[in-house]
Amino acid sequence: MRVDRYGLPKRGNRIFTAMAIAIFVIIVGFGWLVASNYKHFGNLLKVIVLVRTQYLNAANYNDLVEGAIKGLVQSLNDPYSAYLDPVTYKQLRDQIRGSFGGLGILVGMKEDSLTVARTYKGTPAYREGILPGDIIQKIDGREARGIDLESAVQLMRGPVGTKIILTLVRSGSATPFDVVLTREEIRVPTVEGKMLKNGVAHLMIAQFTEKTPEELGETIEKLKKEGMRAIILDLRNNPGGELMSAVKVAGNFIPAGPVVFIEYRGGRTEEHRTERSNLQLPLVVLVNDGSASAAEILAGAIKDTESGVLVGQKTFGKGVVQMIFELDNGAGLKITTARYLTPKKNDINKKGIIPDIVVEQPAGNVDVQLQRAIDIVGQKIDKAS
Repeated sequence: MRVDRYGLPKRGNRIFTAMAIAIFVIIVGFGWLVASNYKHFGNLLKVIVLVRTQYLNAANYNDLVEGAIKGLVQSLNDPYSAYLDPVTYKQLRDQIRGSFGGLGILVGMKEDSLTVARTYKGTPAYREGILPGDIIQKIDGREARGIDLESAVQLMRGPVGTKIILTLVRSGSATPFDVVLTREEIRVPTVEGKMLKNGVAHLMIAQFTEKTPEELGETIEKLKKEGMRAIILDLRNNPGGELMSAVKVAGNFIPAGPVVFIEYRGGRTEEHRTERSNLQLPLVVLVNDGSASAAEILAGAIKDTESGVLVGQKTFGKGVVQMIFELDNGAGLKITTARYLTPKKNDINKKGIIPDIVVEQPAGNVDVQLQRAIDIVGQKIDKAS
């Protein structure tokens, strides 16, 4: 077998040359080739050729390319950017169309672990005894650690009637256990509201979807009829959701003006405003380390405009925006493209929002954060009387 000076078989060298020319054209076309990195591209091509021609077992070319793509995205060290394989990307498209089944479970990231924030009554997760705080270790045998939040959520969704196995770790026990669930069509409202005492309304927003502004409007009208004089807005364990939903919701709580700025690469900034007239009622907002993304947009807007008092724990600190691009092989690429800035242009990514009044929530059944919020809003009602 004849080899060249690199040790490549002559056939492999021809493959290398053809691939090099093809990728050179692509790279130049996109303006990526510069003198400082051409050797790195050469190494990538050489590795592909060596694996294809010298590796003991036959290597699938598509698997090699997919692995290279995954490695490229992972090298960004961005927990929110991810390569979505064709199956995961299809599940995401199905979710957008509304043709999916779920488990009735709300999850978030806590200390790099996929953690249950809430289960909804009457859903498979609730009936099978899954509890807030449970750590999801595996999804159908696939390790959950290292999977970005959105991809993990998509893996748990699927056609109605199909089964899924979650491997959980519960506080107080080091032994993982499996729970088998059957997916169902989940219709869970994102907004709940009830009157407490002395005209204080407790409004809870679980996440932000397209329906959230409408649900919130209906709930507010109902509470007004019941004598609402002040609001406790509960955003604890709200993982976020749709940006424009949060902007619309903000119009109920802050005066007309900017809600959030989105800053893109190169410094281009986009402003999202509300022109609505807010409720102008005493307002306390509950947040914790599970309040993220769109929930932080709303909390940050309320804090910056001094429209209410934030109570609880420092928020999660997700202040970046992702876009999803479709790839030719049916896969997708989710990549961070911008950052959120609060109305005062504060960047909260990896920093979170510190409440005006910090209140830790101890273990137990007594909600000390909610009780503190009731006390504060009660004082505001007394001052306004």
